[in-house]
Amino acid sequence: MARLLLARPRPALPPARIRETPIIEMPDKCIPAPYTHLTVQGGFTMSYEGFKTFKVEIKEGVAWVTFDFTPVNVQGKPMLDDLNRLAEALEPDRAVKVVVFQSAHSYIFVCHADIDMLCEIPAAERDMSEPILYLQQVLQRISALPQATIAKVEGMARGGGHEFMLACDMRFAAKGKAVFMQMEVGMGIVPCGGGTQRLARQVGMGRAMEIILGAHDFDADLAERYGSINRALDPNEIGPFVEELANRIAKFPAGSITACKRCVISAVETPIEEGLKIEAYQLGQAMSSTPAAKRFAFGKEQGIQNDLETQKNWDKGVMDLQAVQ
Repeated sequence: MARLLLARPRPALPPARIRETPIIEMPDKCIPAPYTHLTVQGGFTMSYEGFKTFKVEIKEGVAWVTFDFTPVNVQGKPMLDDLNRLAEALEPDRAVKVVVFQSAHSYIFVCHADIDMLCEIPAAERDMSEPILYLQQVLQRISALPQATIAKVEGMARGGGHEFMLACDMRFAAKGKAVFMQMEVGMGIVPCGGGTQRLARQVGMGRAMEIILGAHDFDADLAERYGSINRALDPNEIGPFVEELANRIAKFPAGSITACKRCVISAVETPIEEGLKIEAYQLGQAMSSTPAAKRFAFGKEQGIQNDLETQKNWDKGVMDLQAVQ
């Protein structure tokens, strides 16, 4: 594939159908203080500094979010406020394509929700028409980010920490170190960070019932078998694996990442007829965008569709195509 891509000069861009707009329109709003002193992207001024419960490092299109809220990274209002502000910065930022959540502490990823915060929830019966809880709102906002999100779990992730992990697009855990649990039934309550909904969608009703009603610890190997994580990896492998995957995804067009993500999410949240309509719509949007037009024009000019060597090496070839500007 690399030979093919370098064999001929790049073709001229196809006229007319190309438009220089993102596939998914972002909210038309400014980022509030303190996000007023860093890089300008598409008219927005964004900063990833000043968080209390984690640090953010942006490197080659990947945001590395490292929780560091001693002693146990408790999921309280300070963390939720930080996550809300992080999402506000990420939503319009098309330069960041992947977000990796990890912990600075080897023994814990994110702890359960803050007990004091839960005790502030009114004990009276709640009307179904009322807005969802702040915890639910924040985790749903993380789930709906335009970027691909990855949870890199190398320690305990119980209760709200497990629910946070489930709100990410992909989850990878270290064997012998990661521990998961939903303990809420034993506290006389229910998982309230979207755990009942996302876990059932992820592993099926029977296994979700076992995890939620059994309130047992379970390890990375069982989580992989049940499907609540993508892979269980050896502790010395998880770092390089996640870094390679994040960097690979970050090389792809931002709009295409968002469109693919929305189509996949629609598969589990809507009837298939509606999901197929969403898929067709996103394809039309993508095909009329600059990145797709350039890549298809180049592929046709190179004749790669009928080249046997290209067909054998798409894993590398798709990365070579990212050189087409």
